[in-house]
Amino acid sequence: MTEFVRLEVSDGVGTIRLDRPKMNALNAQLQRELGEVAREADERDDVAAVVLFGGERVFAAGADVKEMATMSHAEMVRHAHLLQAFTRDVAAISKPTVTAITGFALGGGCELALSTDVRFAADDAKLGQPEILLGIIPGAGGTQRLARLVGPAKAKDLIFTGRFVDAAEALAIGLVDQVHPADAVYGKAVEWASQFVGGPRLALRAAKNAVDRGLEVDLQTGLEIERVEFSGLFATDDRVAGMTSFVESGPGKATFTGR
Repeated sequence: MTEFVRLEVSDGVGTIRLDRPKMNALNAQLQRELGEVAREADERDDVAAVVLFGGERVFAAGADVKEMATMSHAEMVRHAHLLQAFTRDVAAISKPTVTAITGFALGGGCELALSTDVRFAADDAKLGQPEILLGIIPGAGGTQRLARLVGPAKAKDLIFTGRFVDAAEALAIGLVDQVHPADAVYGKAVEWASQFVGGPRLALRAAKNAVDRGLEVDLQTGLEIERVEFSGLFATDDRVAGMTSFVESGPGKATFTGR
């Protein structure tokens, strides 16, 4: 059982819900629970896609600074592995993932949002990497994922200054993908995730793996990853169903079994 994180499943969509009032500060316990719940969401056959949500008022205002403030260098050397592990576990979910951002997504909260495939933000949301104001840098993937998402210059601006960006600027620079009224952002995220229920699960996993792994290597290696993933899908029942249905009935009518 987890105290601060839970997985709620409805109609094929899993919601990973953060619940550590008041601001969902990401302490060590919450980080461990996030990893545990992310792995559960990845393994469950009744989950086709995942929404990451912190509630109606706030997504996550960052790591628990009070917990870290008294840590020695030796203690942080050990803790830093956990700090990156929970975002790695979310990024490793092999299904489509989306963050529904309300209120603040700052520091570790922003880094957590960066670990999903797409991000939907409330129109009054604020995002940022303010670690520099504490005399440190992002340590849960922010220096790497943010630069890959918005480019190095914009990432350096946000990391160097520690400034917050509003939803409009976040959309303009590609930090978020959609902006909605605060009371609608979670529903929109669920709607996006729902389109993958009953979809070709193995092809979706292959597509996500090819894109994610391809970003880590040179073009030719990335193309080889794509070739292997593409060819492998010809061993699946879903590929047979999809192509047979296309030939016989046209596109968009196939029934997939995830095999």
